[in-house]
Amino acid sequence: MEALFKKLGIKPKQLKLYETAFCHSSYVYENHLKNDYERLEFLGDAVLDLVMADYLYKHFNIEEGDMTKMRANYVCENACYQYATDLNFSDYIRVGHGEEETGGRYKKVILADIFEAFMGAVYLDLGYATVRKVLLNIIVPYIEDPKISFFSDYKSALQEYIQTEQRSLVYELLKEEGPAHHKSFTIEVKVDNIIYGIGTAPSKKEAEQEAAKDALSKLVIKK
Repeated sequence: MEALFKKLGIKPKQLKLYETAFCHSSYVYENHLKNDYERLEFLGDAVLDLVMADYLYKHFNIEEGDMTKMRANYVCENACYQYATDLNFSDYIRVGHGEEETGGRYKKVILADIFEAFMGAVYLDLGYATVRKVLLNIIVPYIEDPKISFFSDYKSALQEYIQTEQRSLVYELLKEEGPAHHKSFTIEVKVDNIIYGIGTAPSKKEAEQEAAKDALSKLVIKK
């Protein structure tokens, strides 16, 4: 990881934190270790949201709703996956044998989660000022390039579409399949208690987006 730290301009104090940030649950299970990246991911997700909210508030004179949409574009799964890919995170990820065989170290959902976990590690190890600097060095170049857009928020689009017609909207988990390190979630979305969309993906958030996308296509065509 020395090359990564050098590229980011940081000098770690607690190397164990970063090692944990790169450990997938499949690797932890197979090697009888204690912690995978998930707790760090939870923390890193919040840190990423705060850094971006602070940056947008100070640099863009736009309304709350526009700031929310703009932040979503740079903290979504697609964006985090791109950041992780640019930094060659797949070289450092530790996955179990089964996950390795299915290309786990290159999967979007895993790379995106580990990017957040890594930032959680930077925050715990070096503090907010450092993680803010690291994140902005990574993300600001994308913000400054208007041609780049990461986010397709079908859930928000569907919510706005439904609100104009004052209809109810509910997401429900239909099934959850697979081992802990290779989950698959199927979500259905109901409009006025009628199923309009179904989506399947490696994470609940992504499955909800797929369901919303499916529902939007049907609603727009129907209208």
